[in-house]
Amino acid sequence: MIRSVILGAAVAIAAQAHDPITTNLTWSKEISRVVYQHCAGCHRPGGRAMSLLTYEDARPWAKAIRDEVLNRRMPPWDAVKGVGEFRGDPSLSQPEMDLLVSWVEGGAPEGNPIYLPPAARIPDEAAKAAPGITVVRATLEVKTAMTLHAITPSGAVEIVASLPGGAVKRLLWVRDFRPEWNRTYVLRTPLRLPVGSKLLVYGAPVRMR
Repeated sequence: MIRSVILGAAVAIAAQAHDPITTNLTWSKEISRVVYQHCAGCHRPGGRAMSLLTYEDARPWAKAIRDEVLNRRMPPWDAVKGVGEFRGDPSLSQPEMDLLVSWVEGGAPEGNPIYLPPAARIPDEAAKAAPGITVVRATLEVKTAMTLHAITPSGAVEIVASLPGGAVKRLLWVRDFRPEWNRTYVLRTPLRLPVGSKLLVYGAPVRMR
């Protein structure tokens, strides 16, 4: 009898340690797909931050994930929206944010592992080490025609391209630079810069390729 009471109390305490499940959203079906697509580049074994690639990894951080997402601190993306178009933008859409928040506030259930997607694809970061030119002056005139593929800033910066025909293209604006999350911004469509084009750099030096 005493043993049964003790066992029952232990089960009750264990049950109270977990949030009640009030959502049909699960890690296996919905949330893992969002995390794999937007977070795996940094949140993985050997990455910049703690791994979030399994339910066991992610569950202890559920409420922190919710708070970081709601405050738009994660996923990190220092480029100001609306200036330039880039490949690999990890930013969450509003529906994706709503999914994460609803999952966390609904108790963050795991669901059936048979619904897990294929392993997360880790983004290729080789572009960071690619050769290129470092622009340190406020204005650089293009003497030899080139095609711009990617930009790596070293600090807060705004970059504008002025083309010979008079067209002006805002390429990148990093207002709040965070060195620990710095990245190479790869243009969604490479920009052809004919002779006579000018690159206007306001702020820290940048590396371009």
